[in-house]
Amino acid sequence: MTEILIVYYSRGGNTHRMAQQLARGVESVSGCEAVLRTVPPVSAVCEKVEPSVPPEGAPYATPAELRSCDGLILGSPTHFGNMAAPLKHFLDQTSGLWFGGELAGKPAAVFTSTASLHGGQESTLLSMMLPLMHHGMLITGVPYSVPELVNTRSGGTPYGASHMAGPDSNGPLSDDEKVICRELGRRVADIAHRLKAGA
Repeated sequence: MTEILIVYYSRGGNTHRMAQQLARGVESVSGCEAVLRTVPPVSAVCEKVEPSVPPEGAPYATPAELRSCDGLILGSPTHFGNMAAPLKHFLDQTSGLWFGGELAGKPAAVFTSTASLHGGQESTLLSMMLPLMHHGMLITGVPYSVPELVNTRSGGTPYGASHMAGPDSNGPLSDDEKVICRELGRRVADIAHRLKAGA
């Protein structure tokens, strides 16, 4: 089974809902399985420790899971045009994997959610790509052969899937956004499956 790890941080639930759509796309490819993982929030209070298992939702990701996966998809809400601190904190713990070249050659993709259409979706997606490129991963985007990418009036970029949640951050995923999420998940899974079969 080809395993695609989907690691995300979600504060209001939008990034989580996107991750579920990406997982559907991954599992539309025969022989592929999506594994959903989240990361704990970070706190300025150094005494605060999160429980090892979150009270609800996906379990917390570990660097070891990055080593064993066949492909990786990262998701984060946009915070000032950048990935959220919890996801960055998680990635900062992957130096050991980088030293060993453990992620090199694996396909990867990114996704994000913002409150407004011009809230920094693309810069956030690019910020998430940078550590993946340092790891030597193969960045996968959304091609314009996906009609929804041209027709969308909400989220969706060639750099990765995105969602415009609205000023209250409670807007549902549009049909176009759902399709773009699923297509990105399908592409990562298809590439990972082909690479694994040829290895």
